[in-house]
Amino acid sequence: MTTTTEQQADFLVYDRALGMTVMEGKGFYYPVDTVAGKDDRLYVISRSKEETARGIRVTMCDLDSGYYGNFGGYGFDGGKFVWPACGAVDSQGRYFISDERLHRVTAYDASGNYLFHWGQHGSGPGELDTPSGLAFDSQDNIYVSDTYNSRVQKFTSDGKFIHPIGAAADEKGAGAVSLPWGLATDTQDNVYIADFGNDSIAKFSADGAFLARFGQSGRGDGQFTRPASVDVDKDGYIYVADWGNERVQVLDSQGNFVMKLRGEATISEWAANFLSINQEEAAARATADLEMDIEYVIDDPHEESSHIEKYFWCPSSVRLDSRGYLYVTETNRHRIQVYRRGS
Repeated sequence: MTTTTEQQADFLVYDRALGMTVMEGKGFYYPVDTVAGKDDRLYVISRSKEETARGIRVTMCDLDSGYYGNFGGYGFDGGKFVWPACGAVDSQGRYFISDERLHRVTAYDASGNYLFHWGQHGSGPGELDTPSGLAFDSQDNIYVSDTYNSRVQKFTSDGKFIHPIGAAADEKGAGAVSLPWGLATDTQDNVYIADFGNDSIAKFSADGAFLARFGQSGRGDGQFTRPASVDVDKDGYIYVADWGNERVQVLDSQGNFVMKLRGEATISEWAANFLSINQEEAAARATADLEMDIEYVIDDPHEESSHIEKYFWCPSSVRLDSRGYLYVTETNRHRIQVYRRGS
């Protein structure tokens, strides 16, 4: 159970925004996840819209808005994907991506060259149904959120099944998970699950033993509505993309509430360059009310986020790099907000 404490408002400090909206080329289109590689090169999954194959890709960039190209793209052959969800990087710098529609995991080298893929659709041991979250441990074993089977499974990096993590939700035990999504591991190889269906974060040991559960359904501090992603830093702080509440929350290692973020986005370097060239769009933006005062019809965080540009709108992923920067991927605003540690 999460304990509510006074918010440490300066624990994280807004740093910058990355990206802009494009269907092809330099930018993102409905991004869902961002992962930092060994050299802190970023791999950003653009999922596009379900009815639009154009725009699906992985973009390589960095914190300073350097752009290194795209790879992947829509398709059924090796190296392609249809409904990409999450990524992870192993100790060799290889990048892995899950595909919910093709029920498989695909591996690439650090430059985005296709290496191999594995996965078989089903509900048996080692089989997958709509895989989403991925995370590596210190031995380069990979954990996969087997979402529609309501379990997490542990594999070798080449797809050999090891054992499950977490019981299915219908088993009703303390370790039961429902529609697990994002995953993370800590310095002791414990596994953290964004338990989407149970509005909480579940913690397990590397051998699958249930250890703790943080949070419960709600909109209060330390409560969650459909958490989509989780990450853990070297000090044990837990970062959660509280997707249904349109915010990010931070907990300490015991699950106590530390702080929450709603978003503070500014114009990214890519977007500023675009506006400097496209003067008509820049002029229209300059006269727009970006923080309008609205009398909302319903009391719902989604309503506010959809109208106020600086706020998170569909924060689907939280990821840390080796320097401690936090990357919050916003699907509906096609960007990443970056935060750094304050105090």
